[in-house]
Amino acid sequence: MIYITGNELRKKFLQFFADKDHLVLQSYPLIPDNDPTLLLVGAGMAPFKPFFTGKMKPPSPRISTSQKCVRTGDIENVGRTARHHTFFEMLGNFSFGDYFKNEAIAWAWEFITGHLEMPVDKLWVTIHTGDDEAFAIWNKDIKVPAERIIRMEDNFWEIGPGPCGPCSEIYFDLGEERGCGNPSCAVGCDCDRYLEIWNLVFTQYDRDEAGNYTPLAKKNIDTGAGLERIASVLQRKPSNFETDL
Repeated sequence: MIYITGNELRKKFLQFFADKDHLVLQSYPLIPDNDPTLLLVGAGMAPFKPFFTGKMKPPSPRISTSQKCVRTGDIENVGRTARHHTFFEMLGNFSFGDYFKNEAIAWAWEFITGHLEMPVDKLWVTIHTGDDEAFAIWNKDIKVPAERIIRMEDNFWEIGPGPCGPCSEIYFDLGEERGCGNPSCAVGCDCDRYLEIWNLVFTQYDRDEAGNYTPLAKKNIDTGAGLERIASVLQRKPSNFETDL
């Protein structure tokens, strides 16, 4: 596993997706532009809602960013865990009606195992309970053992009204010594052993303010990887707050 700075990691991520024909854009302002449903940008996809819904045409069908974000949903965990923040950077790659699950999964795996050289035996994957398509890609194409692919009912990403869909998360096992000691400790435990580093969202629906879900005319990809979290793994630090970021 390589050792790099947070700035080098950001640059490496964006260059990886630039090489795969993504348009690299600067981080958008934290205060959303023309989005009354959000007070602050809390995800890399937030500035791209009109592209996901088809209301506006994106400058490219493939985009990559390192987006500055603010979230308060987990504010009670900030300072209690090694991984939660209110402010953080989200590395992301996005597809607007272009590629879908096959490429999103394959490229995420290529980046973390090939370019970052994370050991495969430290990685776990989660998928939505009913997402047999994602399971087949992970298991048959990427060769992740079935026992390392965990089905979870709550693997459905949404943050208020807007584009949403089932997701697949990649976790890094930091070791038993970072766990809670509970015999049932596993991926999804609230302790610091299994660190979620990347979330691949297969955006297929548009949720309105009434909670109704409408299938999108075109399927999209929205991924988010934690810059600080990945940096903590690569820099062998026990906490995001101890990285060079």
